[in-house]
Amino acid sequence: MDFILFTLHTYTFVLWITFLTAAAMGSPASNDFEASLLGRWNLRAMKLKTVNEENQNKTQDSICVTALVVAVAFFVIVTCGLLFVCRHRFKNRDLEQGRLNLGLLFLCCARLKKTNAEQSRHGDMLKILNYDGKIAYNHIIRATQNFDPSYCVGAGSCGTVYRAQLPNGKVVAIKKLHDDDTSQFRNEARVLSEIRHRNILKLLGFCLHDKCMFLVYEYMERGSLFSVLRDEDEAKKLKWSRRVNVVKGISSALAYLHHGCSPPVVHRDISSKNILINSEFQAFVSDFGTARLLNPNSSNQIVLAGTYGYIAPELAFSLINTEKCDVYSFGVVVLEIMLGKYPGELISSLLSRCCEQILLKDSLDPRLPPPNSVVAPDVVLMMALALACLHPNPKSRPTMQHIFEKIFTGKLLLEMPLHNIRMSQLMSVGVY
Repeated sequence: MDFILFTLHTYTFVLWITFLTAAAMGSPASNDFEASLLGRWNLRAMKLKTVNEENQNKTQDSICVTALVVAVAFFVIVTCGLLFVCRHRFKNRDLEQGRLNLGLLFLCCARLKKTNAEQSRHGDMLKILNYDGKIAYNHIIRATQNFDPSYCVGAGSCGTVYRAQLPNGKVVAIKKLHDDDTSQFRNEARVLSEIRHRNILKLLGFCLHDKCMFLVYEYMERGSLFSVLRDEDEAKKLKWSRRVNVVKGISSALAYLHHGCSPPVVHRDISSKNILINSEFQAFVSDFGTARLLNPNSSNQIVLAGTYGYIAPELAFSLINTEKCDVYSFGVVVLEIMLGKYPGELISSLLSRCCEQILLKDSLDPRLPPPNSVVAPDVVLMMALALACLHPNPKSRPTMQHIFEKIFTGKLLLEMPLHNIRMSQLMSVGVY
């Protein structure tokens, strides 16, 4: 509006200047009066003056016309400028109004999304965790009654595991770590967030709270392999074919960690307590609190970790951890699966060379009937691979990649039935 008033004032000023210019140049009447006075003295001068006046009148007319043209042109230019400015301002106002409407639209969409999220609080666990961690935390606290011992399904050196049923009916496992295990908590969350494998326990979420810290996993209905083997009914359900599949699942997970990840991941605590079994007797490797990434440019010298009885013997005098340490622990677990108990006595016999006359059939889990002709070759292969994994020299142990390939493709060719095979024969059979 101020710009328009300024333009009108300017236009008026130009008109006044034009008018004064025209007046200053004179008019035809005044020129005639001067000519009549001059005519009294000299007719010739009068005639000459008349000619000059005519020329001057023409010049004055030209100046007036030019001034009027300039004024009109200026008026047209100013008018067009005013129209352009007004149009531009209205356009900007419409644009700003459009931006405001768009912002309101996004705000409405955000509120609608939040409303949908509020409605899906009882939906999928992942959506709950991604939407609002506080909601998931409150649900877990209520589901476990603030981690009441009645919901505890397991305990270990790093923490306690609870069973929690969320409002949507989904059951999850909550691993509540001790207050001083922040480093293991961060390590396990970091490792499990970077790896994906069908036989590695899936991490659904985690919470690092001032009062407590816990990890949220898929719930395994049958618990750990350790508890299954120590339960008479569950151990009988874990028949030979299922035990072979459990070994296959563990070997697949470890082969992925050692040879499918870059850099390789060493678990460092493979034991029957860290192998979980679901309702279909499938195995899942869990508990990555002590896992480490192997750096090829470093010595990988770390603090001793693991479960007593499953730790590789070379770690007693050297803290350099390699994949072969997991291989040794894997061999102990396989023997435990086939024997149905911890193989401490058998391992001692192997070290003392007192197993010459020990028959394979006498070492297998007596709670199950002897393996039939279909599954017997697999059982013999598992036992031979397990004994190879227990070699005192780490360099003489097979890699997990070789074990995985051998389990899924290879067979041991023994010309004698299973009940005649001795443990010493399995130790001498080459599995490479």
